[in-house]
Amino acid sequence: MVESECLLREYDDASLETMRESFRRDGFVVFHNAIESSIASTLRIRLDEVLDGRYSRGYPPDKIPSLRTPSETTTTTATATTKNGKEKTKDGGAGGGGSRVVQVVNVHKSDIDFRRLATSSDIGRVVSILGGWERGARLAQDQVWHKPPGAPPLVFHRDSPYFMFEPNDVITVWIALDDMDDEVGPLEYVRGSHLWGDGRFGSCRNFFGKRKNKNNNNNYTDLLYSAARREGITDPESTLAVVSLAGMRTGGMSVHNGRTWHGSGRNASSVRSRRGYGLHFVPAEVRFTAEMRFSKLWRGYVPDDDDDVVDIAKIDIPEEDFPLTYDPRWQGVEGGACGSPVPLPPHDIG
Repeated sequence: MVESECLLREYDDASLETMRESFRRDGFVVFHNAIESSIASTLRIRLDEVLDGRYSRGYPPDKIPSLRTPSETTTTTATATTKNGKEKTKDGGAGGGGSRVVQVVNVHKSDIDFRRLATSSDIGRVVSILGGWERGARLAQDQVWHKPPGAPPLVFHRDSPYFMFEPNDVITVWIALDDMDDEVGPLEYVRGSHLWGDGRFGSCRNFFGKRKNKNNNNNYTDLLYSAARREGITDPESTLAVVSLAGMRTGGMSVHNGRTWHGSGRNASSVRSRRGYGLHFVPAEVRFTAEMRFSKLWRGYVPDDDDDVVDIAKIDIPEEDFPLTYDPRWQGVEGGACGSPVPLPPHDIG
């Protein structure tokens, strides 16, 4: 079980304020070794349990692929053993059976250990300081992305268009549950792209770049290049500053603006999985909007079009589904629970 204390290495306010300038300029910052690798290992195990239909909090996630059969279930070690006792040398990991990308939405509703990390006040504090959110941070959603060996790319996109709150700020925390290198298709950011226009442009219907474009290349960059040209960038293929998280070890963390363009290439490894845990935060004071009526994920929280009596902006935000993770007025939060602050590692790896 993940202990509630010391989930995140401690970062002092002065260092975070310095990183805030980089966050404003680049649209993302990187923290190496932010959580212990043992915590990441526990979460990989818990992910396997969730995909097997075992929920320590008693409820399924909001989105989960079809449950696996026992023959598909593996542990997360390099030499895995199935439930029927047969040894497997591939790291099938969570999601086993094939090379399709596995997406789990709101696993924190299902598993205690994911919930502890997702609602950590230490993470909420980092988000609040980087975003300049004076009233704190609230968790809007989490996602696990698991790319097994051979999995296709994830299309470059922005997160903000998917979150229909007011104010419409979004900050995403991404935690590596495996070591990242070029082969497994690490997360990539486009530096400065959060400053581009069309903040609501950047959503895609198909996250997985399986189709080929006219140049016979995987099309996971097509939407990105289209947006760049709309911004007046004439040769995005060669001029964009794309920063890869290759080199990040298990337990590393990045934080990005919801308007920052990001994606990842295919997992070209034949044996290794690539898993990441994304946490999407919004300002503590957010309210629902009428746009939620058009989203499968959010429409259950607001009345339908026929009900004009209810003021959507006055609907209370359910704490269980959208927990407040940090409020600067909380006593004893500043300074953390993990001992003395540690120096921040270099944030710029690109």
